[in-house]
Amino acid sequence: MWSLRAWRRQRTLARHPVDPLRWQAVRQRLPMLDGLSDDEDRWLCEASVLFLADKHLTALPGVELDGEQRLFLAAQAQLPLLHLGELNWYQGFHEVILYPDDFLSPQRHRDSSGVEHEWDGEHSGEAWHQGPVILAWPGVLASGGWEGYNLVIHELAHKLDMLNGDANGLPPLHDGMHVGDWAKAMQHAFDDLNRQLDHDPDAETVIDPYAAENPAEFFAVTSEYFFSAPDLLHQVYPAVYQQLALFYRQDPLVRLRNLQHQHPDYRDAQP
Repeated sequence: MWSLRAWRRQRTLARHPVDPLRWQAVRQRLPMLDGLSDDEDRWLCEASVLFLADKHLTALPGVELDGEQRLFLAAQAQLPLLHLGELNWYQGFHEVILYPDDFLSPQRHRDSSGVEHEWDGEHSGEAWHQGPVILAWPGVLASGGWEGYNLVIHELAHKLDMLNGDANGLPPLHDGMHVGDWAKAMQHAFDDLNRQLDHDPDAETVIDPYAAENPAEFFAVTSEYFFSAPDLLHQVYPAVYQQLALFYRQDPLVRLRNLQHQHPDYRDAQP
């Protein structure tokens, strides 16, 4: 059966072919993609082209974008969607704004006594509800490895979270997933992290203590770790890892362990 959506997809891909050498250069800059199957790699390349056709990248002065840099960003953005099907998961925004460095953003918070506090916070990324995603370019360039940091995935996890409204750490779950299971795993880990930091604000927690800010940040940070340090996330919060595996329909830990078993560079890097 003829499909307008499929026709548009193929038309876009035909108009924006990717040089295999350019894609290979992008892949070499993104170790977190190592171990993908040929079919997954092909899907990710095509999805990256479609992402760039759908979202406008606004580079502020000081950020130089070429074709490889654009694909480098897009591939990270699309990795979480690898097995999520055809639903428009990144609906509700059309622009990614790239700053040359961290930026100041007005913040507002009402405390428990009702007093409202306002200040300018320094951020490397923001995702606005029904608005753009903002990224500091150095943070984008620092992403893509297995180090437990990925600014692109962090901010786009907020966009997935916002599909249910305001970001609250609960994205739309798939059929067969249960809110109770999700809430139990996330709340237990969130409370545990906060207990550690209440006991020692300077504690060297396994995952970034920024995850303790609120449930939305916990989901975004653990999504980063799920793709870029799955071994650490599974080590400290296996139930959270399991819920994220069900949501993203991926298992990066298996991919990482296979790489560690099969490739000398990864084998030598094992703890």
